[in-house]
Amino acid sequence: MSTSHRLHHYIPHLITTLFFLFLNFSCLHANELEILLSLKSSIQDPLRHLSSWTNSSTNDVCLWNGIVCNNLSRVVSLDLSGKNISGHILTSASFRLPFLRTINLSNNNLSGPIPHDIFTTSSPSLRYLNLSNNNFSNSIPRGFLPNLYTLDLSNNMLSGEISVDIGFFSNLRVLDLGGNVLTGHVPASLGNLSRLEFLTLASNQITGGVPAELGLMRNLKWIYLGYNNLSGAIPYTLGDLSSLNHLDLVYNNLSGPIPPSLGDLKELEYMFLYQNKLSGQIPPSIFSLPNLISLDFSDNSLSGEIPELMFQLQSLEILHLFSNNLSGKIPEGVTSLPRLQVLQLWSNKFSGEIPVNLGKYNNLTVLDLSTNNLTGKLPDTLCDSGYLTKLILFSNSLHGVIPPSLGVCESLERVRLQNNGFSGELPRGFTELQLVNFLDLSNNNLIGNISAWDMPQLEMLNLEMNNLSGELPDLSRSKRLKKLDLSGNNFSGVVTLGLTTLRELMDLDLSENEITGVIPSELSSCKNLVNLDLSHNNLTGEIPSSFSEFLVLSDLDLSCNRLSGEIPKNLGNIESLVQVNISHNLLHGSLPSTGAFLAINATAVAGNNDLCGASIRPCKDVRKRSTKSWWLVVTSTIVAFLAVLVSAFFIALIFQRTHNVLEVKKIEQEDGTKWEIQFFDSRFMKSLTVKAILLSLKEQTVLADKNGVQFVVKEVKKYESLPEISEFRKIPEHRNILKLVATCWSEKVAYLIHEDVEGKPLSQILKGLSWERRRKIMMGTAEALRFLHCQCSPAVFAGDLSPESIVVDVKAEPRLCFGLPGLICMDPAYMAPETREHKEVTSKSDIYGFGIFLLYLLTGKSPSGDEDIESGVDGSFVNWARCSYTDCHIDKWIDSSIDTSVHHPEIVYVMNLALQCTVIDPQERPCTKNVLKALESISSSTSFCTPYFSKIL
Repeated sequence: MSTSHRLHHYIPHLITTLFFLFLNFSCLHANELEILLSLKSSIQDPLRHLSSWTNSSTNDVCLWNGIVCNNLSRVVSLDLSGKNISGHILTSASFRLPFLRTINLSNNNLSGPIPHDIFTTSSPSLRYLNLSNNNFSNSIPRGFLPNLYTLDLSNNMLSGEISVDIGFFSNLRVLDLGGNVLTGHVPASLGNLSRLEFLTLASNQITGGVPAELGLMRNLKWIYLGYNNLSGAIPYTLGDLSSLNHLDLVYNNLSGPIPPSLGDLKELEYMFLYQNKLSGQIPPSIFSLPNLISLDFSDNSLSGEIPELMFQLQSLEILHLFSNNLSGKIPEGVTSLPRLQVLQLWSNKFSGEIPVNLGKYNNLTVLDLSTNNLTGKLPDTLCDSGYLTKLILFSNSLHGVIPPSLGVCESLERVRLQNNGFSGELPRGFTELQLVNFLDLSNNNLIGNISAWDMPQLEMLNLEMNNLSGELPDLSRSKRLKKLDLSGNNFSGVVTLGLTTLRELMDLDLSENEITGVIPSELSSCKNLVNLDLSHNNLTGEIPSSFSEFLVLSDLDLSCNRLSGEIPKNLGNIESLVQVNISHNLLHGSLPSTGAFLAINATAVAGNNDLCGASIRPCKDVRKRSTKSWWLVVTSTIVAFLAVLVSAFFIALIFQRTHNVLEVKKIEQEDGTKWEIQFFDSRFMKSLTVKAILLSLKEQTVLADKNGVQFVVKEVKKYESLPEISEFRKIPEHRNILKLVATCWSEKVAYLIHEDVEGKPLSQILKGLSWERRRKIMMGTAEALRFLHCQCSPAVFAGDLSPESIVVDVKAEPRLCFGLPGLICMDPAYMAPETREHKEVTSKSDIYGFGIFLLYLLTGKSPSGDEDIESGVDGSFVNWARCSYTDCHIDKWIDSSIDTSVHHPEIVYVMNLALQCTVIDPQERPCTKNVLKALESISSSTSFCTPYFSKIL
């Protein structure tokens, strides 16, 4: 048969075949259009990103927004990420496009359950599925897609356990389930994912151990299991992950030693094991990893010395070993690490001298060796890199002069050298460093005159307890100064007018010097002043009447001077004033009859010429009294007599409590453990025993005495030592604070025993709470903080504002289960950056925790992902709040139980307050009193545009 004849024969068949292919293609194309329009109908699109998705014969789906087609005009990619779409995806039919390879719906506000059959009915061609950063809930669907490369369901509200089916996704390269509320164990079937490169299960509620089977995933480059409740030992088999680049197991309860096999991970660049319960020595093999960039084993119980082998870590940039029990000398090998930028070894037991060449061959930016037993002089090479920003060496036994090189270290921003034995004068140029914002040189032996000062960025200056002399330094250039403490020196001269120009100043302490002259009335121009202490000087003249213009002054101490005249009557008009001490001066006349002077203690006015009034003694009236006046005297006498009786009652009560405080029992258990139990209420001395306390913890039951009174037992984490007995006399009672009745401690652990109330922890009842009840909880907690901070002397700090430490009683009143002074027992997620850095709890760190608490009440989300605090950067939870927040779209981030249509302005106002409370700089956070005032001002008419906290956004 000829060629032409053959063509003629096949042409009809070819035309017929092409015709049927065209019909089939048209049918499939119509099916794709129908599926996509079905998806559009199930979601809300307020910004109209899907406006091009219309059912028009002239409209090609390949031209629709978010759609990508192949060269055959078949849909291969659906990408609607970050389009602000919301709603429920009711069926997986939207994912059944036969050629679909990519689905990306991340960073939206989609909610409800993920379709249950998504892993069984989706396109078999699917390679990439990303539903992250939405509000999907319920469990992860079962089934698998054999060709899926990437599965990202992170940052949703998914719950339940991870199914063993996950091990069937044999082609997976990326698996991210982090940022949910998943429970159960890490399935051992993950070991079947031999091609997996990135595994993230972080920020969930997963328990159990780390499966040894994870060591089978030889292609794994990234493993992130942090922020869970994992326990047990780190598997030795993780050392078999030869491709591993990033190992992160932080914020768990892992225990036991660090396996030496981790030293076989030659490709490892980042190893993070901090905030666990690891013990033993750091394996020497760890210090031979050639590519290691960042190593963080902080906040564990590691012991032993750091070997000189660490000179092999030539790629190391960051070394965090703080808050352990490491000892010995800091190895000389650390000086030969050329890329080392951050070295933090604080809160250990290191001794000996700082290596003499530290900084000479490094690239140091942050050095923190504080709270150790270091001795010797400060090396002159610390700033040789020219990039050193933080120098933190406080609470050691260092001595000698501050080296001259620090006087020209222009990169310095934060310097803390307090509680050492430094002597001599400050180096030339040191007081003219332009970037320093925090400088603490207190409790040293520094001398000299420092009248010249030029630090424009300075916000905190503490030179307390040195031997500095001469006139007060001129700090007028430091306009941002918020705290100034020059007490306990030999400064002379007068209070300079330069201080009156510091409009942001909040704390001023010039006590225990030799300052003379009068107090300048212009000092009242410092409107933000909260604490003013000019005591123990040689000040003369009168107390300026302009002091009544202080807006937020809380504590005023003018004692032990030579002030004369009468006390200005308007001084009692300062509503914020709580503590006043004017003792041992030459004052006379009557005390103001208002404000803090009404109940002033006699010791606070003692040692003056002739003061009267208020609570000390009535003022004499030399004029002839009328009958009416006589009756007034009689009435006043009766009132005074009753006041004496009431005072006697309270004195007796205080005496009884003091007696109770001193009752201490020492007990030795059968296992040889020595316990001490400290009582604060004698009624419970017989019923509360160490055995009963330990038994209640073991059996997880509520502790009760013979009369049925129940108690809450709270373990103090990171326990080192209890405060002095005298501190317990200051523990307050308040309707929003659970009463502390006893403490119990041994060498290794301590417990706080609070009297229980009928109610539940906030964490158990938050879901479903109305806005009105949440607001009541905010107010009650803020009132408890104000009582602790402002009405206790000295101030007491809560230390723990997590939902587990706040019980809501049957009257819907919050009851704070606070920690003891000086103890760190808080949930790390509520810990302020400066507290994580140096374990210092202050009123401002409580405010930070209260800000996190407000965010929790507003959003209903757990802050357990808050990380990287020590470095001075906000954690992920605070960052999320700042980035997510807009007052026009509060439905995106607010708890669904709150009616936003009714309470929109109040919610925005509280969100502004929460963000102000969680700023990095403690001095920028509002004081406790202002926080309470802000909450009290909330009403349904509050403007959501209020500028009070707007500067932080």
